Amino acid sequence: MTTPATNPNNPSTPTNAAVDVPVVELRGVNVIHKTRTGSLFKPDTVHANRDINFTAYRDDVHGIVGESGCGKSTLARVMVGLQKPTSGEVFFKGAPLKNRGAQRKALGEAVSVVFQDPATSLNPRMSVHDQLLDPLKVHGWGENAEARERRVRELISLVGLPQSALQVLPREISGGQRQRVAIARALTLGPDLIIADEPTSALDVSVRAQVLNLLLDLKKEFGLGLVFISHDINTVRYVSDRISVMLKGEIIEEKPTEELFTHAEQDYTRTLLAATPSLLEG
Repeated sequence: MTTPATNPNNPSTPTNAAVDVPVVELRGVNVIHKTRTGSLFKPDTVHANRDINFTAYRDDVHGIVGESGCGKSTLARVMVGLQKPTSGEVFFKGAPLKNRGAQRKALGEAVSVVFQDPATSLNPRMSVHDQLLDPLKVHGWGENAEARERRVRELISLVGLPQSALQVLPREISGGQRQRVAIARALTLGPDLIIADEPTSALDVSVRAQVLNLLLDLKKEFGLGLVFISHDINTVRYVSDRISVMLKGEIIEEKPTEELFTHAEQDYTRTLLAATPSLLEG
């Protein structure tokens, strides 16, 4: 995969004219959760995200890798406005994210999410057709009902499923097909950025590569930005232009993918690489 040109002042930041302004940017973000332990007036806390600086651009795949519980999913929720930071700033297309009114609607159209388990992220009582049509109706997409129907048919074709798949319920198709439906739903409003949170970990090994290749094909065709979150560094390397390594709520290292694999600076990063010897060969 070709890595985009980088900014000489910040080697991890693309300089392609199409991606000058990040779709989402986090500056000094902290997220602190209260736990159920401790006393009533002084509960214990967990620092889920610590001083996070992060950018997500169009036409760029930014991978996030780290062990379970390191704060990856919390970071994803902050980026889509589902988690308010305890401190720090979130920017959407260069403007501070207030997460209300017209800006909330614009964020919902520009940033989509593909979750880990399509079996739980899709409504089990709605047909595939209705799951794709619903966000179009909510956001008033298209000129009329006929235009929305055309969009639904286009979406199911984009993810490589037959038109007959529109009439089934999620439980009537395989896990890989359900994840394709989830990806189609993420594409409904023509987003600038898709945040994929462990999108292949619930799938059989035989279909993981198909879903990954689908995401990369869509990125290439539409100039999408992707934030790809996983604990599996093999997967992250396969799809990413840049990689951020997280440990205990912090981003401890961020570099273009191949540079990270050849010149890792942090001991934890080197430990991750040492655990995947096949990636270190050639």
